[in-house]
Amino acid sequence: MTSLFIDFPVFDPVAIKLGPIAIRWYALAYIGGIVLGWIYARSLLKNERLWGGPAPISLAQLDDFILWVTVGIILGGRTGYVLFYNLPFFLQNPVKIFELWEGGMSFHGGFMGCVIAVIWFARSNRVPILSLGDITTAVGPIGLFLGRIANFINGELWGRPADPSLPWAMVFPRGGPVPRHPSQLYEAGLEGILLFAVLTVMIRFGALKRPGLILGNFIALYGVARITGEHFREPDPQLGFLWGGLTMGMLLSVPMVIAGVIIIVWTWSHKTSPELTQTSGAE
Repeated sequence: MTSLFIDFPVFDPVAIKLGPIAIRWYALAYIGGIVLGWIYARSLLKNERLWGGPAPISLAQLDDFILWVTVGIILGGRTGYVLFYNLPFFLQNPVKIFELWEGGMSFHGGFMGCVIAVIWFARSNRVPILSLGDITTAVGPIGLFLGRIANFINGELWGRPADPSLPWAMVFPRGGPVPRHPSQLYEAGLEGILLFAVLTVMIRFGALKRPGLILGNFIALYGVARITGEHFREPDPQLGFLWGGLTMGMLLSVPMVIAGVIIIVWTWSHKTSPELTQTSGAE
């Protein structure tokens, strides 16, 4: 059987270098995700048709929220990686926890950081929690897509061994001589492009008029997309496969699917409480 796999196109992980300052693609992915997400969120808030009237969150409040959610993503993402993926190492090397430039972020931790930021900001600024959660998760796939592309550029988080006849199987520099699935691209497509498309269609059909619906669907659909992608992704070497051949990513995503479904069902079967739908008097 003819081997059709291709060599990984090696990229320089440093995108911009100005003297001693080096800006990596991974950092640009985070910055780009936040900036593009902010721009898209502003466009959604400006469109009164999507909300059935004035949006319950003002543009000024969104601008203020960006700092909160950025801190939540970074602190939550790093904390999640330390706790879920490499705790023994960091217990022995606690200083390494703060070396973010070395990589090591967890989506599930970052998501929990976002949840905390949403609840805290909403209560502090008297904006509806569910609507703020909707707008945050509506733009989330943008950052997920760019993050997975950065993973691919860095040649990290590669896939499991693939059939050599698979045309797009790749040999990653640090993955040994075995052709592997480019699982980063699979996840970019599932967690980024597909999830963004589904949520966008829902928004165009009025989902933002029912607070919590986009939030619930994002949580559930991301969980499904991540579990699917994990079937092609090589598990972290320090963890390997866990119970029944599951990976840590799968185990952390199962509760998301359950929580997402619960939110969706609750959203459709209950009237939203005043505390969750209170408006801020935004113009």
